[in-house]
Amino acid sequence: MADPTVLTIILNYRTPDLTLKACEAAMREMEGITGEIVVVDNASGDGSFDILQQAALDRGWTEDNRLRVLQSGWNGGFGAGMNFGMRAGLTSGQVPDYYYLLNSDAWPEAGAIRLLRDFLRDTPTAGLVGSHIKGPDGVTHTTAFRFPSIAGEFEAAARTGVISRLLKDSIVPLPQPTAISRVDWTAGASLMIKSEVIEATGGFDEKFFLYFEETDLCRRAISAGWSTHYQPDSHVVHIGSVSTGMKTWSRTPQYWFDSRIRYFTKNHGVFYTILSTLGLITAGTLWRLRRLVQRKPQADPDRFLIDLIWHAIATPFRGPAHPVPAAPVSILEDPK
Repeated sequence: MADPTVLTIILNYRTPDLTLKACEAAMREMEGITGEIVVVDNASGDGSFDILQQAALDRGWTEDNRLRVLQSGWNGGFGAGMNFGMRAGLTSGQVPDYYYLLNSDAWPEAGAIRLLRDFLRDTPTAGLVGSHIKGPDGVTHTTAFRFPSIAGEFEAAARTGVISRLLKDSIVPLPQPTAISRVDWTAGASLMIKSEVIEATGGFDEKFFLYFEETDLCRRAISAGWSTHYQPDSHVVHIGSVSTGMKTWSRTPQYWFDSRIRYFTKNHGVFYTILSTLGLITAGTLWRLRRLVQRKPQADPDRFLIDLIWHAIATPFRGPAHPVPAAPVSILEDPK
């Protein structure tokens, strides 16, 4: 029986130096695995495409179609860029058995890609599997989650022990598993997906610019009969939020609020979304009262609660905040 094929997709947006480091790690870990690497530049506009293309040629990575650098032509966000890479397929024109999604600021360690491939190969009902993610300092990042809910939103915003204990089964971040485990969803920094999942779901919903796109895909995968898993032995080092700047946000960008609203309305309906937002506002207000009394440090970006309220009020009266393709293309079509 032939080895399953893997198409590794690395998305670049104005991080060429980090992307080259991710390519180097991916090239090493793809040795002995049947497949290729595609680097997608999401219209960086900073010379990234030329830098990556020239570096790939200079380092011999493009020989035997091992690696290609492609230009998506527009910055549609994470999901749109990854969809573009998946549509590109293998150089032969064939659809790979698995797609491996890797962030530009993430570097798989020894065996990381192979372990994900082997798990999907050996587990017929599994559709997606993610890695154990850690920072350069070795500290584990939380990447195994439950689906968001009204109770989960309330618990996260309240930041209160008694509430967390009462709603323990709704807390979105799971205790990081120490064995291979089924989870609701996992982060897209290092995520392998069976091609059948993409065929069944149509890939990422490109109306999510950033955030919640993996959550939405994993939910749709479940509806199509595919489960998501966490593989703790597949180790990947990830800096995190380099392209988005999330770690240094002074204000939460509108696209985060847009993605949150879209996730809830798409998967639960308008009434549930209203209740979840009211719960988030109520719990956030309780937290701010505690901060005043107990002099707790600030935990959210500036004006988060006010921005949340204004976004909820304004959402019904405005169109999308970022470009959306006019005519979505089947994920398995040839982009050429």
